[in-house]
Amino acid sequence: MHPPTTEGVARLHDGRTLGYAVFGAGPRVALWFHGTPGGRRQVPPAARRFAHEHGIRVIGIERPGIGDSTPHLYDHVRDFADDVSVLLEQLSIESCAVVGLSGGGPYALACAHALPHVRICGVLGGVAPSCGPEGVAGGVSTLARFAPGIAPVQRPLGALLSMTIRAAHPIASPGYDLFKRLCREPDREVFEAPGIKPMFLDDILRGSRSGLRSLLYDYLLFSRPWNFSIAEVRVPVHFWHGDADAFVPLTHGQHQAALAPQSTLTIQPGQSHLGGLMIADEVLAKLMA
Repeated sequence: MHPPTTEGVARLHDGRTLGYAVFGAGPRVALWFHGTPGGRRQVPPAARRFAHEHGIRVIGIERPGIGDSTPHLYDHVRDFADDVSVLLEQLSIESCAVVGLSGGGPYALACAHALPHVRICGVLGGVAPSCGPEGVAGGVSTLARFAPGIAPVQRPLGALLSMTIRAAHPIASPGYDLFKRLCREPDREVFEAPGIKPMFLDDILRGSRSGLRSLLYDYLLFSRPWNFSIAEVRVPVHFWHGDADAFVPLTHGQHQAALAPQSTLTIQPGQSHLGGLMIADEVLAKLMA
């Protein structure tokens, strides 16, 4: 598995930071937004290989509350795009593709909507809005009803979650194996694929040393209006979604693809929630073409 070519920290205007990891090298760039939970190294082996073999940079960006990214709860999903804009400026990137996996999907769409740097977008099993005029029910959206009770206690709850994750570091490997056995068969196959376990363990163990508040932040933000419309995304958006996804149902992908003006939807037969990890090279090949 290819390690990061470089890693660094972007300094934001208000003093916060965003951690990032670069895989591969070259003038063309794809930003990779991790799932929930995840960090900057949650870039699958197939994407890393593609970057090295085709001379592109795949950049994994950590959202606030994990790794080197300062804990910070945005008002809306849309706000993340402003921070990414600063990172692109500091890395002298004028144009790029964006890819969002699962919980990274909303943030990829936010950047595709807001940033002139973004020329094309890919969403792999992405979460759809849970409220507002573009909201859709089902899957993780059903958890949004509990968000009003969690928001007032998000700080102590985030601290408790972070301490719990750090305490579990010594049993991370057997914990991964146990979780794998509890998953549905398609996701179990993904977890057993070469390089996937080292990627997940490396990413979550490194990232959660400073806490894991990003998981809670994502949950709260997904339960609110995103503060932008998918119907107003003006760049091409390509969706990939498994038809056996129990966490984010296929209806989420179909709903978002119907909203985006320039979109395609590729249905992955028999694949569950993590099927997008196994086709990362296919996704990058389509976007970078």
